[in-house]
Amino acid sequence: AERIGPGAAIFLAAVLEYLSAEILELAGNAARENKKARILPRHIQLAVRNDEELNKLFSCVTIAQGGVMPNILSQLLPKRTHKEPAPSQ
Repeated sequence: AERIGPGAAIFLAAVLEYLSAEILELAGNAARENKKARILPRHIQLAVRNDEELNKLFSCVTIAQGGVMPNILSQLLPKRTHKEPAPSQ
């Protein structure tokens, strides 16, 4: 196309390389935390959703086999009771 400059392809390749490296680094960290040697779609999902900027970029993206983010509402957690120490005599 005439409207696309010759440097646009190089710039686009650099952006894609940077995004790939960023996602793979975070996904590798997630895999290591789960004691796995291979990056799975679940690790990519965890990496993207735990990073604020990547989560915003991929907000409308569904990652196949990625699962969901773990989230338990505080109202559903058991209430902690504070045990008072027995009075010593």
